[in-house]
Amino acid sequence: PISILQSSIRMTTEPPKGLRANMKRLYNLVSETQFAICQNQTKYKRLLFSLCFFHSILLERKKFQQLGWNVVYSFNDSDFDVSENLLAIYLDEYPDTPWDALKYLIAGVNYGGHVTDDWDRRLLTTYINQYFNEGVLTSQFYRLSSLPKYYIPRDGSLQSYKDYIITLPAVDQPQAFGQHPNADITSLITESRLLCETLMSLQVHSGGAQETNKEDDVMMISTEVLQKIPDPIDYETTDKLIGAKKTPLDVVLLQEISRYNILLISMKDSLQELQKGIQGLVVMSSELEEIFTCIYEGRVPSPWLKAYSSVKPLGSWTHDLMLRVEHFATWAGTTHAPLLFWLAAYTFPTGFLTAVLQTSARQLGISVDLLGWDFTPQALPERDIQLPPAEGVYVRGMHLEGAGWDQKKLCLCEPSPLQLVCPMPVILFKPCEVTKKRSKGMYTCPVYYYPVRAGGQSRESFVVAVDLKGGSEE
Repeated sequence: PISILQSSIRMTTEPPKGLRANMKRLYNLVSETQFAICQNQTKYKRLLFSLCFFHSILLERKKFQQLGWNVVYSFNDSDFDVSENLLAIYLDEYPDTPWDALKYLIAGVNYGGHVTDDWDRRLLTTYINQYFNEGVLTSQFYRLSSLPKYYIPRDGSLQSYKDYIITLPAVDQPQAFGQHPNADITSLITESRLLCETLMSLQVHSGGAQETNKEDDVMMISTEVLQKIPDPIDYETTDKLIGAKKTPLDVVLLQEISRYNILLISMKDSLQELQKGIQGLVVMSSELEEIFTCIYEGRVPSPWLKAYSSVKPLGSWTHDLMLRVEHFATWAGTTHAPLLFWLAAYTFPTGFLTAVLQTSARQLGISVDLLGWDFTPQALPERDIQLPPAEGVYVRGMHLEGAGWDQKKLCLCEPSPLQLVCPMPVILFKPCEVTKKRSKGMYTCPVYYYPVRAGGQSRESFVVAVDLKGGSEE
């Protein structure tokens, strides 16, 4: 009954925020008896502190949004309890520290059981290797991060560890997580945007003159979008110009033209129907109501996002759509592949990359399964690249998030302050046999289609892993 709901109080429990608060809470869960039960006290105390720090890092990293975890995970106290028990048992059972077994059971099975994304699993493995190694036991004050304030204190009683934890900073700096200070700015911007969207959704909708002005605004915006929408690309003419002997890239071109044409026609039809609905000529269906609300709030209607995923607002998305269609219209008009391929323009970029591999496999006479990629960032700017590569394709339009790029040394570097996104130069995607790939000194960087790295319900965001040369510092 509504009366009971109105009289009820809703309560939720959340873990405290911050590394210090989380570690303090975890040590409060450990009793004096539990702290002393392990026979190998020296190892246990130090590794318990590492485990608490590891657990706290995993919880707090989610504050960095997409720069923290690709998927939000529900790590909880039971993960810590099981890991602590494993730690005590294995240290008593084996005279030599079973590092591989501990790391596998804690990060691979226990905490790793929550992790569904492969790149998140790589991050989890990196953390466990940093906090569970021989240096933790041999170094007197083993540093747990690049900041000097986070280290494993001198052996002592349970209370001494609690006293040390109180001295840790109350506000966590991004460097404690291995992040750049820019990561804080990115997460705060995301939180601010979410707050504004929530406030807009709570806005009271009133009628009268305000509703009339709203309809006028949507009418004006829809007219502007209709004027900007490019004409569909002539599929039939393009198919005839290509001829019967189609290469894998020709097939990709025709598939992209078909998808974009469906989107363009759908946009025009829905906008024209919306304008008729505003004028009272047709009934406003639930679909038209959704499009009406999205346009008024500057968002892209969900039916339009079925072609490809995006988080851009309506104005930027429309301009981006024009550039995408122009990319394929130019290709279709000449039937010659472009010199520089804009990877983000493809509704299915993995299909395009597979087509490039298929082309190379036919030329080499080997199976496409035996081919991988060799990536070479170009020193020349886009405008100075005049000839296509002998092998592979030039790809443009990629950006780095969470890192910078040294164009002189052609390697990764720390980003400049406030540089949240760093444009990348043109990169040569060259098919090569997997056994001949370069790997030493390279960082395997995942490429995502759009900022939501976990992807949507219909498709994933991950496209390909690009090997980039690392900087001089680790």
